[in-house]
Amino acid sequence: MIPRFSLALALAGLVSTWTQFSHAAEPKNVAKPYPTYGSIERLDAALDSVLAPNARMEDLAEGFTWSEGPTWLKRERALVFSDVPANRIYRWSERDGVSVYLEPSGYTGSAIAWNEPGSNGLTTDRAGRLVLCQHGDRTISRLTKRDGRTGVFEPLITTVEGRRFNSPNDLVFDRQGNLYFTDPPYAHKGVNASPLKELAYNGVFLRRTSGEVVLVEGGMTFPNGIALSPDDKILYVAQSDPKAPIIKAYDVQPDGTLLHGRVLFNALSLVKAERPGMPDGMKVDASGNLWATGPGGVLIIDPHGRHLGSLLTGNPTGNCAWGGDGSTLYITANHHLLRIQTRTRGSAW
Repeated sequence: MIPRFSLALALAGLVSTWTQFSHAAEPKNVAKPYPTYGSIERLDAALDSVLAPNARMEDLAEGFTWSEGPTWLKRERALVFSDVPANRIYRWSERDGVSVYLEPSGYTGSAIAWNEPGSNGLTTDRAGRLVLCQHGDRTISRLTKRDGRTGVFEPLITTVEGRRFNSPNDLVFDRQGNLYFTDPPYAHKGVNASPLKELAYNGVFLRRTSGEVVLVEGGMTFPNGIALSPDDKILYVAQSDPKAPIIKAYDVQPDGTLLHGRVLFNALSLVKAERPGMPDGMKVDASGNLWATGPGGVLIIDPHGRHLGSLLTGNPTGNCAWGGDGSTLYITANHHLLRIQTRTRGSAW
């Protein structure tokens, strides 16, 4: 889950390619009725089975610096999502609109030494508790208490083999409660060249329910978004590398390790077409289709890698999440929070 790459530099091979954020105005709700935002690109007739011909994206709120990591809180009937540079989590509901939910969200220290200090990917555990990827604190934590905007966090994952993580980015639980997560270096100033980086690789990890943490993939350059198939048998990982902007699929073994990594989708042609963004966060619907943020917006990709169409946001787009009754897709697209009604539901909703 990354902000905007400077594409010209990236394609020239300079992978430390952050551009400075243009700090947007203070977040605000968009007045109802919510205006249509972006457009829908239909590439395959099969898209009609998951997205009605008259479906449209709605702009719900705007003014964020870089919106990320949306997840639905069923008990509150509300969406929470990160603003990574602002070190905040926002909450949005139909009734209340947008408000600050947690601050700080990802870096609880005092001396900011990070490009992106805040929380990034968010999810909930089987008890409905919020679990956060915290860039600045370099941990994955569980929210145990809120006092106003302030949170109390229980660190779940802090080190591997005695070394601190880079900046945990995105995460997904399987049905047994095992947790997969990605750990690229995006929070660091200097990215891979940062002297604060303790790991020699950017990895995909598994935290077993026993608490054991193991590396399951250490060969991806910039692992990012992560998702599981509805039956937990395939793990999907996005790679946000402008030279190799791909989504990989892996067979999950009984012990949770991975085999037979292969490219499910290659977005290089979309990058070369100068569509904004890179492969980033993603979710899976009940039929196994990926709703994967990437160049142009949200790409809808079937389990065989066929690109059915895209939700074109016109912005670098960080992630998406199912909410409401499970059929509404919420999208964090740069400065905006969007949603669209679908004909499917989120996996295991």
